[in-house]
Amino acid sequence: MNTTTLSAAPARFNATRLLIWGGFALVLIVAPLLFTSNLSITMLAQMGIAIIACLSYNILLGQGGMLSFGHAVYTGLGSFVVIHVLNAVAAGRWHIPVSLLPLVGGLAGLFFAILLGYVTTKKSGTTFAMITLGIGELVFAMSLMIPEFFGGEAGVSGDRVVGEPVMGITYGPARQLYYLIAIYTFVCVLLMYAFTQTPLGRMLNAVRDNPERVEFIGYSSQNVRYLAFIIAGFFAGISGGLAALHFELVTAEVVGANRSGAYLLFTFLGGATVFFGPIIGAVLMVIAFVLLSELTKAWLLYLGLIFVFMVMYAPGGIASLIMMNVQVAARGKFGRIAPSLALMLFAGVVTLAGAGALIEMIYNLQLGSMSDEVHFFGMTLHAKDMAHWLISGILFVAGALALEWARRRYAREWSVVQTEIEEENKRAQEAAA
Repeated sequence: MNTTTLSAAPARFNATRLLIWGGFALVLIVAPLLFTSNLSITMLAQMGIAIIACLSYNILLGQGGMLSFGHAVYTGLGSFVVIHVLNAVAAGRWHIPVSLLPLVGGLAGLFFAILLGYVTTKKSGTTFAMITLGIGELVFAMSLMIPEFFGGEAGVSGDRVVGEPVMGITYGPARQLYYLIAIYTFVCVLLMYAFTQTPLGRMLNAVRDNPERVEFIGYSSQNVRYLAFIIAGFFAGISGGLAALHFELVTAEVVGANRSGAYLLFTFLGGATVFFGPIIGAVLMVIAFVLLSELTKAWLLYLGLIFVFMVMYAPGGIASLIMMNVQVAARGKFGRIAPSLALMLFAGVVTLAGAGALIEMIYNLQLGSMSDEVHFFGMTLHAKDMAHWLISGILFVAGALALEWARRRYAREWSVVQTEIEEENKRAQEAAA
């Protein structure tokens, strides 16, 4: 009986894993067929690039506990190397297929990670973070001092349509380039997940949780951090190489602190403690940079508020919230907390609506617009109408109070459910013993 149970468990586990990866591949294949506009395909391509970048960053942050403020150095330098190699291919000096150029970016990221990572990973914690910040600022300063490589303020441009077409594929159309990015995204995500299951990946988790104990059992925590840093640099370089092919222009901004901060912010929002969390964060990053920035001039303020809100109420990120509720649902107890969760989400939407209306009207007055009309989610507000300020303020305050009440109710119910699950686990262990 026990033998049958043990043999059936791996089969179910493998089937579940195969279903998840098959579903991920299907989403990558079908996405451009469902969203057919040029903007949609461009956003999907950028999401694939961002997924690789955020997951590579999470090797440092989530798996290794290394807070880096300079990850854009490796994505950016990968982009610069690839754009120069692309121009060399166009000039006939080199003969490399365009489809392999992202690997050139990966090797560039690997090289610079080997070069800079040894010094960077000598220390951990706050010192590591400060070193990465210093290296990031150093590279950004060099981008303005060495125009021969970085192209100065104008950057370096290229044309990805080079060489003879292979089976009619030139990578000129956005859809063709998207599928190249999708292939790299799937393979890189798969490889980075496989890394988490290796002894090195497990040891990296141990270095994050208890580096002293790792030293006691004979491993060098600095060497583990260094190897992880190199691997993260390789995948970051691939992301940078794909970005160079996508935009056909690389500027100094790609190695700047703003790009590194974006990787940190959205990896955290997505959930650094869960493998698929950075994927959620990458999707949100593209949506924020492409869509939200077009909808409102205050989009950076919204991002800041959301970040503060997540740090206060959900430090594990969106993926952690999903996994917590999935585990409760697996025990058949989700119905107990669902009403409070729905009420909390509704109150959150009301709070954001009130806060957003206030922010938009403040921006309208501060920018000195000719008209006091503010278009906000299909509504027209008047920044000089006191009634609109009053209604927006009431929505914000009422939503915030309701959110706090719903949160406390959800926390109480969650605590009761968790206690019941722990008792059930304890009884099951006693019965098995």
